[in-house]
Amino acid sequence: MGQQTIFGRIAQLTKANIHAMLDSAEDPEKMLDQMIRDYKSNIAEAEEAVAQTIGNLRLMEEDAREDSAAATDWGSKAKAAVAKAKELRAGGNTAEGDRFENLARIALAKQIDFEDDAKTLQPTITQQNDVVSRLKTGLEGMRSKLDELESKRDELIARAKMAEAQAGVMDAVKEIDLTDPTSELSRFEEKIRREEARVAGQAELAASRLDVQFESLEDAETNAEVETRLSQLTGGSVPALPAGGSSTT
Repeated sequence: MGQQTIFGRIAQLTKANIHAMLDSAEDPEKMLDQMIRDYKSNIAEAEEAVAQTIGNLRLMEEDAREDSAAATDWGSKAKAAVAKAKELRAGGNTAEGDRFENLARIALAKQIDFEDDAKTLQPTITQQNDVVSRLKTGLEGMRSKLDELESKRDELIARAKMAEAQAGVMDAVKEIDLTDPTSELSRFEEKIRREEARVAGQAELAASRLDVQFESLEDAETNAEVETRLSQLTGGSVPALPAGGSSTT
């Protein structure tokens, strides 16, 4: 995957407006699941690209250090060759002095080549450091967006389950028909009404039995009064009636 492709994809994914996409989606949960898969796949590809970019950067940095070290080494060799050339010429050995001076020239040329190589790598190293920094920032943005997606998915599923539960309750309520004698509520209400009627009947029966007792008591009192008056009229010759009884002639 090229760097431009990585940057383009990271920019597109990190700028995605999840809320707007959810509002326009026919199946938000399905869309979120697909987006989560896409983000995970792209994050994995971006991580691999970042790792490769960092690896290449470290190789260039190592090459630059080696070039700098080689340039320093060849510079030291050039100084040593020049010193030896001076020493030989001072001793009258001009030919050897010239040979060491030529060696110094070769060492200096090597030093310049390695210095140029190190300088050539520096702009690329600087650029790649910037690339790595941007890729790391982009990766963090994608991971943050992935967290948001997963959170939205959990929230959406919870809301969907709640809505489904509410719909189930509403459906159950709709199925309860108060006018339907076969419905559970109507049967329960009828059971209560029958129980209330039974209790009322028992109360009425108990009351009627009490009325009968009072009526019997009243009849006894009336009979006693009749006998008393009759005794007064007959001069007390009429025998008393037993309780609850009546006179005969």
